[in-house]
Amino acid sequence: MPDPESPPAAPPARRSRAPLGWLLLLAIVLAGVWGWHAWQTRVATERAAADDAAQRLSALEGRLDTLRSEQRTQAQRMQQAEATNRVLRDELLGIGQRAALLEDSVSKLADPDRHGAQALRLDEVEMLLSLAQQRLQIASDLDGARRAYALAAGMLDGIDDPAYLSLRQTLAQERAALDAQGVDPVRAASAGLDAVQRGLPALPTNAAPKEDSERSWWERLTSRLVEVRPSDRGHVRAASDREAGLEALEIELTLARAALERRDTAAWRAAIGRADAWLPRLWPDSPALRAQRKALQALRARSLGVATPVLGSTLVQLRSMRAH
Repeated sequence: MPDPESPPAAPPARRSRAPLGWLLLLAIVLAGVWGWHAWQTRVATERAAADDAAQRLSALEGRLDTLRSEQRTQAQRMQQAEATNRVLRDELLGIGQRAALLEDSVSKLADPDRHGAQALRLDEVEMLLSLAQQRLQIASDLDGARRAYALAAGMLDGIDDPAYLSLRQTLAQERAALDAQGVDPVRAASAGLDAVQRGLPALPTNAAPKEDSERSWWERLTSRLVEVRPSDRGHVRAASDREAGLEALEIELTLARAALERRDTAAWRAAIGRADAWLPRLWPDSPALRAQRKALQALRARSLGVATPVLGSTLVQLRSMRAH
């Protein structure tokens, strides 16, 4: 029997280790649960941060687009403002120029040496002299220039100021030089062309027979058998060819008249030369034909322009006097 006073025996080792193992297992499970929860929390936090960053980035891009649109709008407004400023600047410059012109006009009207009626007469004289010069230079219109100079002389005679006496003398010299030109060269050429054209239908269409004194012995011997004609001339004999040649000659004469209207000397000479080339082809040689060709050649040598060395001297002198 055991001794009642002896201590109890120790429990076996398995019973003391079992609670410790459960505690360790529970601690591991708890640690795993806490780690998984912490990891899930971290993942959720990072995902929320990424979503927030994406939203902020999208908002920043939208704001940048808005800023770019506003910048383009501001640039367009600035361009429009610059264009408006440029237009306003041009208008201000125009207003300044008009003001300067008005000031100049007022100063000229206020000048005691420039009376109102006299200034108007001088303006008309200058306009008539300019018109006469243009008529001569552009159109060589001698009669029109003479009429303009006559009107200018009449207007200048109405000015009593002795300062314009030399201007009257210059105008008289220029009118005398124009009168010395005689008939307008265009009128003279037109009259000569009319005379030639009127004489063409009267030209003989057949060659006149030579006198016996003008023939050689062999021509007199063969005159009863054959008719000798020169073969070096392109004389038109067929009726249809002759009609076509007459129409071509009429066209050349019409072109010459058109050149007269334009006062185109080069075209006039070219048309007269072509018309002269048609005459020996349409009519045989005769004194009348030679006379018509000589008249055409004289017309071809004419110049349709008017040349005078004193042209425009009165206008230059008048402008110089009014400038001082």
